[in-house]
This record gives sequence, C-alpha cells and structure tokens, in this order.
Amino acid sequence: LKFRLAGYPRKHNEGRVEVFYNDEWGTICDDDFTLANAHVLCRHLGFVAATGWAHSAKYGKGVGRIWLDNVNCAGGEKSIGDCKHRGWGNSDCSHEEDAGVICKDERIPGFKDSNVIEVRKLLARVGRDPAEPAAGSPAVGQPSLASPQAGWPSTPPLPVGRAGPLSGLLSPCRLFTERQQLNYRLHSVSCTGTEVHLSMCAFEFYRGNTSTACGAGMPAVVSCVPGPLFATGNGHKKKQRQQQQGQPRIRLKGGAKVGEGRVEVLKSSEWGTICDDRWNLLSASVVCRELGFGSAKEALTGARMGQGTGPIHINEVQCLGTEKSLWSCPFKNITQEDCKHTEDAAVRCNIPYMGYENLIRLSGGRSRFEGRVEVAVGAGDGDQPRWGLVCGEGWGTLEAMVACRQLGLGFANHGLQETWYWDASNVTEMVLSGVKCAGHEMSLSHCQHHGTSLNCRNTGTRFAAGVICSETASDLLLHAPLVQETAYIEDRPLHMLYCAAEENCLSSSARQANWPYGHRRLLRFSSQIHNNGRADFRPKAGRHSWVWHECH
Repeated sequence: LKFRLAGYPRKHNEGRVEVFYNDEWGTICDDDFTLANAHVLCRHLGFVAATGWAHSAKYGKGVGRIWLDNVNCAGGEKSIGDCKHRGWGNSDCSHEEDAGVICKDERIPGFKDSNVIEVRKLLARVGRDPAEPAAGSPAVGQPSLASPQAGWPSTPPLPVGRAGPLSGLLSPCRLFTERQQLNYRLHSVSCTGTEVHLSMCAFEFYRGNTSTACGAGMPAVVSCVPGPLFATGNGHKKKQRQQQQGQPRIRLKGGAKVGEGRVEVLKSSEWGTICDDRWNLLSASVVCRELGFGSAKEALTGARMGQGTGPIHINEVQCLGTEKSLWSCPFKNITQEDCKHTEDAAVRCNIPYMGYENLIRLSGGRSRFEGRVEVAVGAGDGDQPRWGLVCGEGWGTLEAMVACRQLGLGFANHGLQETWYWDASNVTEMVLSGVKCAGHEMSLSHCQHHGTSLNCRNTGTRFAAGVICSETASDLLLHAPLVQETAYIEDRPLHMLYCAAEENCLSSSARQANWPYGHRRLLRFSSQIHNNGRADFRPKAGRHSWVWHECH
C-alpha cells in the first residue's frame, strides 16, 4: 500500500488521504472515522501521530475509487488494512465524504521520505582510516570516492559533483602519498547520471579485508567544476558576466541559506511560482544544477519556504533528471484555480563545503543565535587564526544578514552597532572596519571593507558589531498594483487637515498657509501589505502599540 496527501489547502502534514491499492489511487470515506484511524494513517505517511482529522471533503473531493469505508482502528495497527472495514472497494459513500488527516509535524526517526535524501556515513571517503573523522558530510563536502575498477567512467556522472558537471579524473598519486593505508568500501559503481545521490547508483560492497581489495585498481578521484556562486575571482566581474548572459529565468526566494528557497520562474516577463503536485527530488535536482548547485537534498511542498505572490506558472513538473533546465522538463500550464500559493514548491540543494562558518563566531549572547561578532583573520597557509572584533560603525541589517548566513543561523533580526551588554569574551582587538554588504554574500570577507588599513572612530569593545539571528522571518510585500490603481489627487480644505498637520504629515510649506482658509493638494492611495514569511511581523508589539490615525 502507498499513501499520499492531496487536495486543498493541503500542507506537507495535512490533506485528503489517498491510498494506492490494486494499481489505482483512491480515497477513504469519513463514516465512523476516528482519531485512531488518523494515527494509523499518519504513521503510514511517516509522521509520529495525528493531531486531528477532517470529514466532508474538507480538502476537496477526490476522484476515482473510494477504497475504504467504515474503517475502525484501535490505533496500534501496523497497517490500515489490519483495521476493521467493509472490504476494499465496498462503499456506499460519495466523494463529498472523503476523509482527511492532520498529522503532527514530526517525522518517525529513519522514515524514508521520497522527497528527502538522508545521507549516512556509508559513503565515506575511500583512503580514510575508519577511525578518523570525515572531513565534512558527503552531502555538502568533497564527493565520495569509489574504486575505478569495473568500468568506472572517464567522465563520471553528475550525481557525484556537488557544484556542477565534472571535468574527469585526476591523478591519484597525491591520494597515495596522503594515505598509505587505503581502505576500500565500494566497487563497480554504476550510475545513469540522473541519480540525486551516489547511494542511489548500483554498487557492490567489498567483503572481508578491505585493505587488500582493489588490487589492480586505484582509488577513484573526481574534480568538480564550481558553480557561478562558488567560482573564485572578482565578485564585481562575476556580476557583470551574469548581466551579459541575460536575466536568469529561475531563482530561489525565501530561504535563509544559500541553495534553498521557494522556486520562482520567469514567464511572460513576470516572476511566478511552481505548484507542488508531483514535485520530487528529480525535478528539484534539475533546478539545483541549473542554478549552479549540486543535486537536491529535499524537494519541499506546501509552501515550506513561504508563499509567493503573483501567478502560479506551472504544475506537475516531471523531470527525468537529465535535463539542463527546468524548462526542458514536461509540465502543465495551469490556471490560478488549480493551485494556491499554499502549494508553492521549494528546494534545498547540496552546496560545496566552503568552510566559511569556521571563520566567524558569536560571543556573549543569551543563546547561540545572538552575540558580538568575532572574525578570524590570517588563517591561511596553516597559520593559527587570530580572532578579532568588527567595527560597529555603519553596521546594519544587510551586514547582519551576511553574518547570520555565514554562521548558518538563518535570517537577521537585528544588526547592532553597540554590544557593551555582551562583554563576555577575552577578544578585544578590532580587526575589521568599513564592512558594507549588499546582503547576498556568503561571507563577510566577500563584502567591501577597509582591509588591513583599519579605520574605526571608536575601537572600544562596546562599539563592536553584534547580531541577533532567527531561523524564520517575516517577509513583507507591498501590493504595488493596488497603489497604482487607487492613486488620485485631492484638493482638501485646511480646516480638515489639523490632525495631519499635528502628525507632521504635510510638507513644511503648510506652516506658512493661512489656516484655516485655503487648501492643500494631496496624493492619496490605498495600500495592502502582505506578510508572506514564516514568522509574525513584530510579534512583541501588542494591539495597543499599533495606532491608527484617521487623517492618514
């Protein structure tokens, strides 16, 4: 049996329950439905339990067969088929009685979600002593290696490379000098090139003494071509190059980290989103590679990276995995009625391990998400890094965004120019000043700064830069067309503008007017602001502190 959640407003953990039985998807009738039934179904779907269920086709009417009716579970059953019911396909219901479930948003440990790649230490780097810790998880670090023997191709397939296509094998001599004792784990690795992870390729394990394995062969080595974001070189030139290539037709929005976000596509000169029906790792990997990242770690459904605005351009994307662009994949053009923004698709991509998080740390904060920023300088050529402070002068939200991203702590809530209340570290020297970021950089070192010629008016520790980071954030969007459609000019008598004058809403020349006679010419419009993020906007501000002025 296979299960899925469908309908609207479906999320990743709630929706109409559909079951795949006898080669056909169908629904379950809500007659005699209980929370115990929902518990069993949620466990089928990989969640620890149910928090509720829905009757009367709350998530819309399904199509096809109604497979189960009068289901009665005790709650502990391994399968819904073990519960009492009228028999498969025996029902007196219509689709107006389709049942839905709301599952607790907590996965069963070890559950295999087809839209998530779980990376285990199985694919350890060959040539590494088993007792030695791995230098970065295979998901984001160096590609895993395997024996070349048994037909390892001279142009290895895409899944191994984390930052784009591969440029073939390198000489393994250096590996031999680095590691005298080679322990082989895998051989006869055979990929088609569409896999999202090396573990999905066919391969064989070495049994017994691994140090004597691969007698005639050598360790496989790969060289990856870095995607545009990770290529070394001048950032400004890179930007110019991208502008020359023309505007990209795909982008990620709403993600806190590099390589994650809601997928947005450009069609008819307008950015829009993708509906998550049939959204999976193969399609997500095509998006990730098109953007210069590795394969996809997660294909996210249910607007997990926030809801987009504007049109929903495409639905039911079904990539094979070989495509260079999402636009080459089969998909359906849809109307707004088919999907809502609560179903916007998103991705988390594998990205190269750059080690940027080792060059920054926070001190003195109440939690790991806040503190005074300390950066490492002079860490090249095996030298011990020297930790120092960042000058708070000119430090703001854009700089804090980059610092929080580099730390892997999500979004920036605040960028602070004074941090005397976080004076808990023995690091007192100012080593970086004039930091000016655009907000998209992956490391503070990529932002403009004064370099070695420090220039800071206040070098005392209390004037060191600090941040408060957050895993989620609000995302306020102004409904611009509404402003354009409703704007008009009004000549308003001065005697009706006393309140506006007191609130300083009028231009300075109003002070010289002959009150209460005469008028002022006003530009007036309506406005709508939506919060499409994953956190409340100013949640600490109670209703009393939001003041409405009639004159506005």
